[in-house]
Amino acid sequence: MDELSEKKVPFFFMTDFLCENILVYTESELDNSGLLIDFQSFSNAKQKDDLTTKTDFKSFPETVEEFKKGFVHVQNNLRLGNSYLTNYTRKTEIATNLSLEEIFYHSQAKYKVLSEDFFVFFSPETFVKIINGKIYTYPMKGTIDASLDNAAEVLKNDPKEKAEHYTVVDLLRNDLSMVADDVTVDKFQFIDFLKTKQKDLFAMSSEISGNLKPEFRGKTGSIMQKLLPAGSILGAPKPKTLEIILEAEGFNRGFYTGVSGWFDGENLDSCVMIRFIEKENGKLYFKSGGGITHMSKLEDEYEEMKNKIYVPIH
Repeated sequence: MDELSEKKVPFFFMTDFLCENILVYTESELDNSGLLIDFQSFSNAKQKDDLTTKTDFKSFPETVEEFKKGFVHVQNNLRLGNSYLTNYTRKTEIATNLSLEEIFYHSQAKYKVLSEDFFVFFSPETFVKIINGKIYTYPMKGTIDASLDNAAEVLKNDPKEKAEHYTVVDLLRNDLSMVADDVTVDKFQFIDFLKTKQKDLFAMSSEISGNLKPEFRGKTGSIMQKLLPAGSILGAPKPKTLEIILEAEGFNRGFYTGVSGWFDGENLDSCVMIRFIEKENGKLYFKSGGGITHMSKLEDEYEEMKNKIYVPIH
């Protein structure tokens, strides 16, 4: 990635959660990659006709008792001071009459990728952008059912959601400081609206920026090596929280919560790979979750995990 970006060669990259599998494709190599990409800054997807089939989408979440096992492990570690925030995710079987390709073409999101007969995601969350030597990140933490009374203000002022958001903003500000100078929080706790077939949601984000240090200019790979895994889907502090996640979740996240991005020869646009459907042994699974703090309530976190199981087709 460093070599390509220093030569100003456009490329697409994708890394799994643990940064063990890193895929890099130049624009010409994408033709034979089995990947379809639709970012705001780049797309290799063809225009498709309107979806004529009525969308049928069902999920089969685990019980709250099953969810509780990992949740208790996470909270025990939080109380011991091993973590301040842990992102706990689950894997839910789903059934739909749509193919992964149909979901890719007809879902609406800032970032979409289809890996042929493997997975599709439709992410609303930017990881980092690099524009003219300046780096930006947009941690997204905190969601709420948009139909609730005064939902946006409730989300902004909920003590648990605020604590979660403050922690992630502080973590990402610290992470960005490894590769950039003059790091500042430009926008704090702004609200995005996410429309879905099942339920409309509000999500809370912030914008953090800095000026790339001279030694990282033109070195996309070195920047990612410093910043990954993404703090918003891991927690803080990173090394110990990763241990807790691997113990609590009991499944391999794979490319879910990894990062993918497009480098256009000058600038970079990348996203966190969330809102993720994966095919495994002929079945489909939706991976979702949320941040746990010592203030988190079991039932609320269980509901948030289920609320995030949707396809943005409407």
